[in-house]
Amino acid sequence: MTLNNVLEGQLQKMQVSIADVQDKVVQYNLCLGEHKLLLNNYLGKNIQINFTGNIFCQACHTKTPKSYGQGYCYKCFISLAQCDICIMSPEKCHYAEGTCREPEWGDQFCMTDHIVYLANSSGLKVGITRASQIPTRWIDQGARQAVPIFRVATRQQSGFIEDILREQVADKTNWRQLLKGEAESLDLLAERDRILTNSHKMIAKLQATFGIQAIQPIENQQVTELNYPVQQYPTKIISHNLDKQLVVQGKLDGIKGQYLILDTGVINIRKYTAYQVSVSVQ
Repeated sequence: MTLNNVLEGQLQKMQVSIADVQDKVVQYNLCLGEHKLLLNNYLGKNIQINFTGNIFCQACHTKTPKSYGQGYCYKCFISLAQCDICIMSPEKCHYAEGTCREPEWGDQFCMTDHIVYLANSSGLKVGITRASQIPTRWIDQGARQAVPIFRVATRQQSGFIEDILREQVADKTNWRQLLKGEAESLDLLAERDRILTNSHKMIAKLQATFGIQAIQPIENQQVTELNYPVQQYPTKIISHNLDKQLVVQGKLDGIKGQYLILDTGVINIRKYTAYQVSVSVQ
């Protein structure tokens, strides 16, 4: 239900968009069930999140004493394809072996075009995402800059490319560094050229294996620049944990990635997907 500035429901990953193509400021909607709150309108205001203690699996909706894989009960966590090890390590995809947990899900989400990209969030990193998830994936990682470098036919093949490139560049974001300020601007196109030159032979071997049409370099792409609604970054990172504290409150200093930056600490909203909460803003 909604009452004045109070929302109640199950937390979901914040929905993101870019309203103004000129300033590229990310717009954030806090989502609780069917309810949404445009958080950009509440910068500088006090926000309070009250956890009821209840968690309902985002797949089967049954009550679970613990969240697995950001919002699933244990039964769904060990049975759904979207919770399998290959989601975190796509090069371990076993679809071709006929052992995918849900082949139809794999057809829709894994056997489809993926993008390998370079991003600058807490520094230079390589990443992969479905083509349909750009620029959402970059925003969720808090990237200041990003550029696609390959279009690949399947998730597994994009994982193979990422494996090669991460010998030269990180594939993880330092979330603490991300929340301390804006990353220093990088020449992503120059970084792309350097990395691809060094990995040319290994990429060519993959293209020989899967076909040149399966792994295509993306050329003539401009770098996407993103700005986040942050009034003030913390000097010291303190992380709020709903499993240890039922109430999180503080002044909303900013939003970046999937984090709320409060003057009392930061909280990763995506981590608490499926948690039943009430949220009030003053």
